[in-house]
Amino acid sequence: MGLLRRLEMEKIQRLKLRAIRLGLGLAVCQALWFACGVEQQPASDFVISGRTMGTSFTVKVADKALPPASGRLKLEADIDKLLKEVNRQMSTYLADSEISKFNHSRDIGWQPVSPDFAAVTKRALALAVQTDGALDVTVGPLVNLWGFGPERTRDTLPDEKTIQAMKALAGYRNLEAKLEHAALRKKIPELYCDLSSIAKGFGVDKVAQFLEHQGIQNYMVEIGGEVRTRGHNPQGGLWRIGVETPDAPTGIKKVITISNRAMATSGDYFNYFEVAGVRYSHTIDPRTGWPVKHDLASVTVIHDSCMVADGLATAINVMGPETGFEFAVEQGLAVYFLVRQDDGFLEKMTPAFESYLASKN
Repeated sequence: MGLLRRLEMEKIQRLKLRAIRLGLGLAVCQALWFACGVEQQPASDFVISGRTMGTSFTVKVADKALPPASGRLKLEADIDKLLKEVNRQMSTYLADSEISKFNHSRDIGWQPVSPDFAAVTKRALALAVQTDGALDVTVGPLVNLWGFGPERTRDTLPDEKTIQAMKALAGYRNLEAKLEHAALRKKIPELYCDLSSIAKGFGVDKVAQFLEHQGIQNYMVEIGGEVRTRGHNPQGGLWRIGVETPDAPTGIKKVITISNRAMATSGDYFNYFEVAGVRYSHTIDPRTGWPVKHDLASVTVIHDSCMVADGLATAINVMGPETGFEFAVEQGLAVYFLVRQDDGFLEKMTPAFESYLASKN
């Protein structure tokens, strides 16, 4: 299994209550179905679902005036085609994808790519600067070194010399992207780019933009737990999304209401290995080359852009509960934290997040 697909599967898994390992994605989706009342689906909505990027996707349209059946079939086909194109551009699981070809190339000159691939990489590099390298889409070699890549075979620690050698093959400053005459350039031939921390969010945004171009004003788009909404749900209210955690008796820790916003989660409940009683997380800090050592279990970010929310959630998860919280407050971000404790999970949220709680609306 390729790195992108494995990471995608892990990310959706981390969001499922007790059954899954890494955070909040599928759990968010399940809570979404519950909160939006799909069991009593009115005539004025329809649902499209399928598979993409190694995970599942769901699109729910709640406009009062829906297209006829033939129009719905075309809409479904167009969305499927759109997501396949995103996968073809940015999936490291596909040997002939744009990103795989870029990774395998040893050319250090500008390499032409699609405008979307260039735009996503450009935004990832901007987020790397904003987060002081906590988000780094070139961290793949270190993920593999620590045994969280496709092979997943490590039960001993890599030595510091090897860690530093892999770090030398990474680093977002070794990657450039330009939008005019879309192209990427690597400064070292071995550089490996992995957009799994941001590509799903981009896919959500891409589908949302497509729906709006079709004149659809009320929708929810979800890919592997990353969500974007607009307008109202089928009942005419704001979209309600439940955030799950393993210690909540009902599975729902918080219910938030959002419209014209996106939400993404990053976390790690159980994906780790132990050596001599020390726990090593699958979340690698690209700045040190080592797994993170804090107790932050998951981070949920609300933002206008699902792509940005996706990348910020990963970066804040790397930063940890204290530094990440300070960063989120300073940046005015709406972020919800679950911090692992001996007796369960401590929750905290930024002031900007509180306004999205269902109890406040």
